[in-house]
Amino acid sequence: MPMSLLKPSITGNIPRLYIIKVAKWFMLIMPILMLFYKDLGLTNEQAFRLKAVYSIAIVVFEIPSGYIADVIGRRKILILGAFLGTLGFSFYSFGYGFIWFLMAEITLGIGMSFISGADSALLYDTLKHNQLQHKYIRYEGINTSIGNFSEAIGGIIGGALAEISLRTPFFWQTGIAFLAIPAALTLVEPTALSIRKKPGFSDIVKILDYALVKNKNLRWNLVYSSVIGAATLTMAWVYQLQFYEMGYGEFMIGATATALNLLLGFVTLWAYKVENYLNPKTIIWLTTIVITGGFISAGLSETPIILFITLIFFYTIRGIASPVLKDYINRLTTSDIRATVLSIRSLIIRAFFAVIAPFFGWMADVLTLNQALIIIGLVFILMAFPIIHLFIRSVEIKTEEKD
Repeated sequence: MPMSLLKPSITGNIPRLYIIKVAKWFMLIMPILMLFYKDLGLTNEQAFRLKAVYSIAIVVFEIPSGYIADVIGRRKILILGAFLGTLGFSFYSFGYGFIWFLMAEITLGIGMSFISGADSALLYDTLKHNQLQHKYIRYEGINTSIGNFSEAIGGIIGGALAEISLRTPFFWQTGIAFLAIPAALTLVEPTALSIRKKPGFSDIVKILDYALVKNKNLRWNLVYSSVIGAATLTMAWVYQLQFYEMGYGEFMIGATATALNLLLGFVTLWAYKVENYLNPKTIIWLTTIVITGGFISAGLSETPIILFITLIFFYTIRGIASPVLKDYINRLTTSDIRATVLSIRSLIIRAFFAVIAPFFGWMADVLTLNQALIIIGLVFILMAFPIIHLFIRSVEIKTEEKD
């Protein structure tokens, strides 16, 4: 057999990226993590402080990792991210106490920063290599849906495993994270479209200046997308606490997470059709109202049914917004800086969350969980509505591929 037949193909990147997505999002621990913290005596403030540390770790490494991915290749940075993800969950599996969990969150945050941005950039450039970049939303939707379906299945399995012990899901999570390593090792780097002659810190500053200052359309895309991303990230962690206060056990919370993520996966799968049907202004207003208003509605919910209905609307709009907002950014970005720009988006999301999460945890301790949800909903409204018109103007301007 010729040696060329044994080499992985560029087209094969897509299923390998799907495996990495599964390893990243098959989250057995997602529906029970806050309960795990409580079981070990951590307060709400300490729990959300850990998640804030995770976000800070991402913030610190997000842009450097995206930039390095653009310079040395996305494959290498994805391999490193896969190794760190496995290591981080192993800390959770065998560690006890705040310090061990702090080490885990820092390791997982760094690992996530290496994967975030580089995976979407590699997907886009793989499609571009095959002259299929016009189908990016469809493939990104499939990729995101795979993550959502993985999280959905992981949620109910994790809830069931937690019935054995709250530690059991973490052992299995470590094994699942390991699957990303062989998938990353067999990725193929598409031919670079351009190579920097003098890579370095000054180049990173130039990209930041371009994305956040000089290119006004890209700036408002990044800021608005990040506000919505921070809001959806916050809701993913807080709703399980509210169900717990309403009397749901670990298995039921896991089952609820499964239902919501299955919904999210199916909606994301068809997001490209929704974008073709609705104009940008409608999508943006609908996203803003439902995502920010979802916190207030959740805070006013007095029964699990009302809360679940609120979350159905929230997760439906989240499924549409995620790939669409990312596509808006890709249209305004060239291949040589794409991973860096997507990392800027992730950095802003995590920076917002790093501030909001401890604030929410503190409010939940000194007030009530419902009051904290309403207040945080008002915070997101104040963040989103002042920039919405600037963002709408930016996406209504016809953009063309610059690659």
